[in-house]
Amino acid sequence: MADVTYVLPLRREQPDEPATAELSAYLHDLARHVEVVVADGSPGPVRDRHAAAWGGAARTVAVGPPPPGCNGKVVGVLAALAATTAPRVVVADDDVRWDAATLDRALAALDDADAVVPQNVFDPLPWHARWDTARSLVNRALGHDWAGTVVLRRDALGPDGYDARVLFENLELERTVRARGGTVVHRPDLLVARRPPPTRKFVEQRVRQAYDSFAHPVRLAAELALAPLLGACVAGVVRRRGPARAAWLGTLVGLLAGAVALAEAGRRRAGGTAAWPASSALWAPAWLVERAVCVWVAVAWRVRGGVPYAGTRIRRAAHPTAALRGASTRAVAA
Repeated sequence: MADVTYVLPLRREQPDEPATAELSAYLHDLARHVEVVVADGSPGPVRDRHAAAWGGAARTVAVGPPPPGCNGKVVGVLAALAATTAPRVVVADDDVRWDAATLDRALAALDDADAVVPQNVFDPLPWHARWDTARSLVNRALGHDWAGTVVLRRDALGPDGYDARVLFENLELERTVRARGGTVVHRPDLLVARRPPPTRKFVEQRVRQAYDSFAHPVRLAAELALAPLLGACVAGVVRRRGPARAAWLGTLVGLLAGAVALAEAGRRRAGGTAAWPASSALWAPAWLVERAVCVWVAVAWRVRGGVPYAGTRIRRAAHPTAALRGASTRAVAA
């Protein structure tokens, strides 16, 4: 499809031959369907090895180090957009694995939208991917999850793209499209594979994901209440006796069971039972406890000036849509 560009922002400080080989095989297959552009912010020698692995399957756009306080992924995406002209764009993290049929369906959905967001599904499913899957299922039950990829019309973002000074870049992109009057459609039925991160990276992501909640004040307030509530339940079970202890235990069990029920509701939505095993929802209590702790760590990082990310520190999770709309209006007026 000559009118589609697949943009993949990438940065690796050191060569990773197995990961590069796996990604290269994917890009060679993908290049049979769309133009592929890798916005590579890796050091020169690493970038050269990547380019050699892609060969003719992908065009490499060299990206310099991001400015302080900026998200390197967004910097890479903006560099790729500036170097290409196709009217339809697929933006995807390096761990996303589209198949041709699902990509065709997503592109067709652009007939009625300015941006289409699918649902990521970890494949394979080691223990930490199952843990993180619970978060996705809860998000599906509450509305929608945020994927590591989006399909959009180039003109939906406007000439300035979207702000790189945010942590939650996917939400920033969505809100920018909406602020310009565009339509964003979430498609939980479009299931796109995603490779799970190494365990160390999974651990590093816990606080950053909690920090994203600063972009959702109501959700942030609810998550901040989790630790005091769970702590009170545990204290009540340990310190009380008789009916009082039973009441606290019942409350604790109810909270954890509620998390499982919520995740299961997400699993059953939009054909999710075909993608996730029945045991997936049982990981929700682990994620609930994780978020109860990590959201307070995120608050501490916020007080210290922002969350550490890829060698810099980012304070803002994402801009409110109203603020982006105001900025867009002022730009048009100017």
